[in-house]
Amino acid sequence: MTRRLPFLLDEDPASPFPPAELALHEPDGLLAIGGDLSPQRLLVAYAGGIFPWFSEGQPILWWSPDPRTLFRTDGVRLSTRFRRGLRHSGWRVCADSAFAEVIDACARIPRRGQDGTWITARMREAYVELHRLGHAHSVEVFAGDELAGGIYGVALGRMFFGESMFSARSGGSKVALAALALRLRQWGWPLIDAQVENDHLLSLGAQRWPRPEFLAEVRRLVQMPATPAGDWRQAFGILPASDLAVAGAY
Repeated sequence: MTRRLPFLLDEDPASPFPPAELALHEPDGLLAIGGDLSPQRLLVAYAGGIFPWFSEGQPILWWSPDPRTLFRTDGVRLSTRFRRGLRHSGWRVCADSAFAEVIDACARIPRRGQDGTWITARMREAYVELHRLGHAHSVEVFAGDELAGGIYGVALGRMFFGESMFSARSGGSKVALAALALRLRQWGWPLIDAQVENDHLLSLGAQRWPRPEFLAEVRRLVQMPATPAGDWRQAFGILPASDLAVAGAY
């Protein structure tokens, strides 16, 4: 049997993606190669349950793995011990106040089993532009004036597609994720895409969804009106990390 190859995309950002259901089984989820990282292309990809992921020196690779890893916004879990430590925390959480700093920190943080970073200069430029256009957002955790952790991703309709998170201080990424989940749940956004599973995400409550189920929800949620739309700073406000100490708050 001839092994099918990934689809080749041309440079026209308006050229369509193949359906995510046609992604390869090996490597899991690889759908297409090529194209560009223009805002138009990226937004079409996310709306179809597809994301870019490649290393320096590789062509742009587009993925839609099966199963898909995601969080319900009412299902992020922080341990009792961790929540106990947050009760007297002076950390505060906000959004869209330091997007470039968050993506740069995510690129610098060493990852177990990874050599280098997939957040290349091209990727950074593309997501900073999406942020400028109001489609990409960051959540920042501050300890005083120091960035203790953060997360960033892309929002379409009422679906949030998480891209990466980091901790500069122990637990910083957990606080960022829990705060994001809390605000999204309050806004009526039910899901956070986490793309590919790992033990850390699963320990925080991530679930594995079959791709058809995930795609059906994505296609529904991206059509819903985004509330809030654009810059999140005012709508997100400043959230004391100590508010996350209450079980079930997020």
